[in-house]
Amino acid sequence: MASTAQIRIPATYLRGGTSKGVFFRLQDLPDAAQQPGAARDALLLRVIGSPDPYGKQIDGMGGATSSTSKTVIVSKSTRPDHDVDYLFGQVSIDRPFVDWSGNCGNLSAAVGPFAIANGLIEPARIPQDGVCTVRIWQANIGKTIVAHVPVANGQVQETGDFELDGVTFPAAEIQLEFLDPADEGEDGGAMFPTGNLVDDLDVPGVGTFKATLINAGIPTIFLNATDIGCAGTELQDAINGDAKALAMFEMIRAHGALKMGLIKDVAEAASRQHTPKVAFVAPPADYTASSGKGIAAADIDLNVRALSMGKLHHAMMGTAAVAIGTAAAIPGTLVNLAAGGGEREAVRFGHPSGTLRVGAQARRVDGAWTVTKAIMSRSARVLMEGAVRVPGSVVAAR
Repeated sequence: MASTAQIRIPATYLRGGTSKGVFFRLQDLPDAAQQPGAARDALLLRVIGSPDPYGKQIDGMGGATSSTSKTVIVSKSTRPDHDVDYLFGQVSIDRPFVDWSGNCGNLSAAVGPFAIANGLIEPARIPQDGVCTVRIWQANIGKTIVAHVPVANGQVQETGDFELDGVTFPAAEIQLEFLDPADEGEDGGAMFPTGNLVDDLDVPGVGTFKATLINAGIPTIFLNATDIGCAGTELQDAINGDAKALAMFEMIRAHGALKMGLIKDVAEAASRQHTPKVAFVAPPADYTASSGKGIAAADIDLNVRALSMGKLHHAMMGTAAVAIGTAAAIPGTLVNLAAGGGEREAVRFGHPSGTLRVGAQARRVDGAWTVTKAIMSRSARVLMEGAVRVPGSVVAAR
């Protein structure tokens, strides 16, 4: 077999929220990968180390979980009133595809810092000390995210005392605003695609469940924990070690996607792993988080557990947190009812790693619910920067 030299591609490995990913400037990618298509997907798969039948991604930058099998491409924005375009690719671990169907809310926190540090923001916009506001166009879902990035001595401030459950060390706080987070595009329709706050979701062979189907942040299927035999206080092992439970959740996800209009046949769900998400909710209850920290029912409004890429998430996806905050703000959804009902502009929920607070501003317009923005705080930090290497044949063959 003839050998092929590796190519070197500038990249940065960043933590954003409770996720990690490999970030690229669009201009630094090989020419063939600067456009959507097979060459780009092949490149990102090889960078992350997929598909890996061993499920470990040993020969790549991935960490063998949905939270660490991620890629981001950032470029100067061509849209008015935006600084950068942000494209997110969720890389499958064991299958040869990249899912472009949704955003990553956690890595959204790292886009502003990456843009500032990599010359994508005009220097005059960056204060010597203070906060740099970065307007981000989220290209996967066609939405605006506003990141408020702390700056010290003209550089992104990464260290600080902001603590985020699911992240070991404190860092500087980055506030994110997800503007008009409900999906009103052709890929799913209105915020409530069925027109109902609560539906009966029929899953053949599994059962019929009350469900709130919402497009906000990311398409999400919310269920009552008790209806699926859960308590709402589960940690990862309780779900991820149960093959029968995982199969049930995937069936629910597929049929929920069909009901939401995201797919035309349940078989399509297998190639659309990133969306929709499935989450289950329950009223506040005491539990012990994965870190060993006790979470008191009195300190939260409800408990939420969510699955990503077929497994229970170790904390909470940022986009799902937007969906939680949005649904909690609308009286009558399952999320709102689990939190005690009524009107609210913020909610604190328990997840496997601890708690998270997210706010959302909801109102009725012409009889329909609309959300102007959702707000939450995350943090981000550069873990490594330089270049990734992949065999040149990966791109050349496409």
